[in-house]
Amino acid sequence: MNKRERLEKTFAGEKTDRVPVSLWRHWPGDDQRPADLARAVVTFQKQWDWDFVKVTPASSYSIRDWGVEDRWVGSLEGTREYTRRVIHAPEDWARLPRLDPSTGTLGEQLETLRLVKAGLDADVPTLHTIFNPLAQAKNLAGGDVLLRHIQEAPDAVTAGLQIIAENTLRYLDVLQHTPIDGIFYAIQHASYSLLTEDEYQTLGRAFDLQLLAALPAHWWFNMLHLHGETPMFGLVADYPVQSINWHDRETTPSLVEGQQKFGGAVCGGLGRWDFVHNGTPDQVREQALDAIHQTEGSRFILSTGCVMMITSPQANIRAVREAVE
Repeated sequence: MNKRERLEKTFAGEKTDRVPVSLWRHWPGDDQRPADLARAVVTFQKQWDWDFVKVTPASSYSIRDWGVEDRWVGSLEGTREYTRRVIHAPEDWARLPRLDPSTGTLGEQLETLRLVKAGLDADVPTLHTIFNPLAQAKNLAGGDVLLRHIQEAPDAVTAGLQIIAENTLRYLDVLQHTPIDGIFYAIQHASYSLLTEDEYQTLGRAFDLQLLAALPAHWWFNMLHLHGETPMFGLVADYPVQSINWHDRETTPSLVEGQQKFGGAVCGGLGRWDFVHNGTPDQVREQALDAIHQTEGSRFILSTGCVMMITSPQANIRAVREAVE
């Protein structure tokens, strides 16, 4: 099977020649320039031949044109530290200006995607990372400030989220003309450790569904990522995506429980710390085979629950790739 055939049959629960597999990571430093990020992504794919490529820009890419600043200070995840926020008081939310999605840092991502696709074989599915409005809001204000504003000035936050959502819709409209196959839709606040279900219904789900409804029909592979502990899996299990990825080795639900709630493919099965980063190749293979056994190799994509560490051993990465063969 080629990669698309393998994935589409996996989404549908049909028999495949093997379980699909992919890992993705940040590229600190390289993620500041389109050509360098594209080169890093393409080289990684050519080395490991994953079943799909997930392009991972710095989280600030979607909001830097609003004035945030960040830097990389050595995080093993490859994530950057924010050094300047633009939301401080509740009234700041309504002041966010309209952005042109074809210029600035957003425009640079469009160029990155074109370069990635040009460097890959034609049959390699490629996903671009889109952060949902609440995740973008967190990075604009800082996590504690956002949560405080939600409690003290929810109407102001809602107004800001609407501006962010409208900007993201304009970006998606331009993005559909790039040669990607779908998006990796990253959610960070559908978590019982951060919000209640009622709060996420209003501030998260309503905007999520608005954006997901705007995805073009030719994007055949869209993945939802639930970040963090105690995710509200049941609240998002009806989202119109083909796969859901979450930290199944670190929190509930398990892969099997996820399959019972969601009709598409679950993605995970590997602990990015234990064992892809800190373990041995034998431990990685054992964990991968356990995940395949749990799911009976059906409606399952082998991966970590989030980005792999940038210094994970090559032998462990090789063990992930070889586990499905």
